[in-house]
Amino acid sequence: MKSVAGIFSSRDTAERAIQRLAASGIPREHLTLLTPGTDVRRLSSVPVDEGEPPGTGAAIGAVTGLAAGAGVGVPIGAAVSLIVPGIGPILAFGLLGAALFGAGGAAIGNALETTLSQGVPRDDLFVIEDALRSGHSVALALVEDEAAAQRAREALRDEGALDMETARDRWWTSLTEAERGVFNPVEEHAYRCGFEAAQWCDNRENVRSLHGDMIDEPAFQRGWERGLDYRHAGSLRKSA
Repeated sequence: MKSVAGIFSSRDTAERAIQRLAASGIPREHLTLLTPGTDVRRLSSVPVDEGEPPGTGAAIGAVTGLAAGAGVGVPIGAAVSLIVPGIGPILAFGLLGAALFGAGGAAIGNALETTLSQGVPRDDLFVIEDALRSGHSVALALVEDEAAAQRAREALRDEGALDMETARDRWWTSLTEAERGVFNPVEEHAYRCGFEAAQWCDNRENVRSLHGDMIDEPAFQRGWERGLDYRHAGSLRKSA
């Protein structure tokens, strides 16, 4: 399966995008809405959705102490409410949302690296995390093929979404020049790939399937090391 994601400035616009994707025929179990904040009153007023697979509600409840059915305007099932370190309160609607946070409050990247096998690229995780930390909402869809992915991207764009590639580029350009480094175009690509990989993975060898022999290039290794330093410094700032 392929994943398609869109970043929205508000929860309302993300909800409208989810509605549009659902209306287009994407199964609700393949849709997820991630949004900062929590509204216990809103969740507690919604009945548990009996259509969820057996055990889903109990599993979510065990993690968060709160299980609910479809949110108002979000026809995609159960909602998870919890605190994510470095981000704060998060609501995750949909079964994929439950998988995203199924590690009992671990950071998004750590949770997905071990629990998610449904198609969300791991190298997108830090972009999603950064969007949530900045107060944005994220709509995610899992689709069967590239044609369906393109239709979903167009639907998200029509609703005002920022696509992942643009979001990734904005994150990169927001870094200081010292963090981005100064290279020729070929080295810069390898350096950036290494830097970004270090945001979601702890073992460089584990990204060989994604980047191949590039991980052995000096520019990639420098990017990896600088990216780990950046990630570590960020963890220290969050825990301060």
